[in-house]
Amino acid sequence: MNDSLLFLLVGIFSLFELAVLVGVLIFYLRLRHSETLLNTLQDNQESLLQRIEMNARLEREIVATFGQRQTELRNLDAKLEERAQELRRLLEQAEGIMRSPQFLRELILNGRRKGLSNRQIAKNAGLSVDEVDLILAQAAK
Repeated sequence: MNDSLLFLLVGIFSLFELAVLVGVLIFYLRLRHSETLLNTLQDNQESLLQRIEMNARLEREIVATFGQRQTELRNLDAKLEERAQELRRLLEQAEGIMRSPQFLRELILNGRRKGLSNRQIAKNAGLSVDEVDLILAQAAK
């Protein structure tokens, strides 16, 4: 019985050693898989950090050019305002000239030379037909 007990104990310890060996092998394989995943994560992290750095650089450039654009827009706005004031002044001046008696007289006489009727001349000049008739009568004298 001693031999069979010894044989049984050797068999049990061999099975135990085999189980430990299989456990170590599984642990090694899992460790290797974890190491591969960790390397992949580190590579992805480096790529992400590079993209974040590039985005931060682009953002700094955008902010820097934003200030320049704001300054340019303010300058353009000032120039537009100056032009608008100049155009208003020219319009007022043109309206003043258009309402001057000499200009209206020339406009009516030119319309008559072109063969326009008194009604058409009055419409073009913004006057009544009677006013056009009066100016034409004065010009004829």
